[in-house]
Parts: sequence; structure tokens; C-alpha cells
Amino acid sequence: MATATTIQHVKKKPLPAGLSREWYESHNRRLKAMRLAISLLDSGTYDARRATNRKIRTMAVRTGIHRPSNVTCKMVRAFIMES
Repeated sequence: MATATTIQHVKKKPLPAGLSREWYESHNRRLKAMRLAISLLDSGTYDARRATNRKIRTMAVRTGIHRPSNVTCKMVRAFIMES
């Protein structure tokens, strides 16, 4: 019997001021990819080859994260391979 997992939100700290827009975008992309990778690992997806874009996007919907781009999905698979 499957059980639902609850996602606890982390208290956010303000980002440092004065950095380029690209830095903020890549920082937020990495955070999103890490959250999705952790959720997939918690759900039993330990192999990056099984983490398809569809599976990653479905997990994003389940956890209340905006739909990830192809680049973010690739990043999620990279995080899973490293773990």
C-alpha cells in the first residue's frame, strides 16, 4: 500500500544582492532540480535512466513545483547519478 509523503518547506534566506540575473536563474534552477531529485529518490527512483522528463514533471506537479524545463530535467538526472 502506497503512502503519501508530505513535503516540508525550508525557511528561505534572502539571496545576496548585486549578482547578475543569470546567477539568480541558475541558482534557482539548481535548487528546483535538487528538490525534484530528492523527491524522486524518496519515491524510489534511484536510476537516472528511469527518471524520464515525464516522471520528473509528474513529481513536480505532485510536490507543487512549477513545470521544469528540459534543462532542469537533465540537471535532475545528473543529481540522481551523483547520489
